[in-house]
Amino acid sequence: MPAGEPSLAESHRSIAVGSGSFMRRFAAFIGPGFLVAVGYMDPGNWATSIAGGSEFGYTLLTAVLLSSLMAILLQALCARLAIATGRDLAQACRDSYPRPASFGLWVLAELAIIATDLAEVIGTAIGLQLLFGIPLVYGVVITALDVLLILYLQQRGFRWVEAFVAAMILVIAICFVGELILAQPSVAAVLEGFLPTPEIVTNERMLYLALGILGATVMPHNLYLHTGILHTRAYNEDEPGRRQAIQFATLDSTIALGFALLVNASILILAAAAFHTNGTGPIEDLTDAHALLEPLLGAAIAPILFAVALLASGLSSTVTATMAGQIVMQGFLRLRMPLVARRLVTRGLAIIPAAVIIVLYGEKGAAELLVLSQVVLSLQLPFAVVPLVQFSADRRKMGSFRAPAWMLVLAVAISLLIIGLNAKLVYDFILTGSA
Repeated sequence: MPAGEPSLAESHRSIAVGSGSFMRRFAAFIGPGFLVAVGYMDPGNWATSIAGGSEFGYTLLTAVLLSSLMAILLQALCARLAIATGRDLAQACRDSYPRPASFGLWVLAELAIIATDLAEVIGTAIGLQLLFGIPLVYGVVITALDVLLILYLQQRGFRWVEAFVAAMILVIAICFVGELILAQPSVAAVLEGFLPTPEIVTNERMLYLALGILGATVMPHNLYLHTGILHTRAYNEDEPGRRQAIQFATLDSTIALGFALLVNASILILAAAAFHTNGTGPIEDLTDAHALLEPLLGAAIAPILFAVALLASGLSSTVTATMAGQIVMQGFLRLRMPLVARRLVTRGLAIIPAAVIIVLYGEKGAAELLVLSQVVLSLQLPFAVVPLVQFSADRRKMGSFRAPAWMLVLAVAISLLIIGLNAKLVYDFILTGSA
């Protein structure tokens, strides 16, 4: 593969950017942000938000808000890097680091994508079980059929991929709007939950769950994904064209991640209103949450909406994880593999441990494996964030598009915070065997 060949070459600059009104030009950039947003509401994030809401009510909405603001800034850096350099994050790492370091980063990125896929496999299987009564182990195997979905969308064009993911996000949002209408949360308590409180730091259990929400929200594969899929836009490559592209791409990701914030907050608000208010105690298992919704909310549709949203989350995440895998493989190794083949490899590496654990340990094992996947992601995250911030500050790479000082200061602070929080999560996991 030539050094200059882009990732996702079949879609490279395939979406025209017009020259009409502001909205017409911006419309051409709408899409990548929503592919990224899926990673912030995938099944791997649900358990922590449900546990936090069921145990502490609305208090941890502060953690949801903070993690979303961090994500917005990091994805803005991704947009700036991709458009300024014409490279994705994986390619930039390969260009800048010695081969052994680059190879190590590739291995870590692949582990993060497998861990992400593992969470999607388990989440989708749980959704199939809740909706159709399919045993978990069979549901895990059925998830391999999503390769047909990938093949269909790939043949239709990149805009179809974006439309499918956007539709799934809309389904998730509609389901949670329905759940919140049934749960009738206190508006005053919700607003208060977004305000920081010293109790989050002084209460050890609350701090632990807040760290879990923060540590599991920013997904490593999203940083590679965003820097790759922005090259599907055929923007003008002169300086004014790139500045406009950065503006539109940043606006797209900010709007999409703001939408993801609402969805993530809705998960925690639902848990607070349905479980904490009714005194059920901590709920950490998705199946338990599903089972309790009908008796607590008094509507048979409540658990159905929950299961549909979970299934939509798993299906949409599977598309973006596949593309991220392709970008990582091509960027680091200059090795191109058809999306379907790539999907089979990644999903196979996720299905095998999931099926084995479920056969041996049942649903409890699946829940623990979901936790383990988040710990793996936490461990890998700094190895994607640090290069992103480093490249964004490098004037030789970025030229006149180098991020402004205030953005770099915030990015460094966020990087240190992420490293510290994720180090604590991993330390706690090693020390206690749980996360």
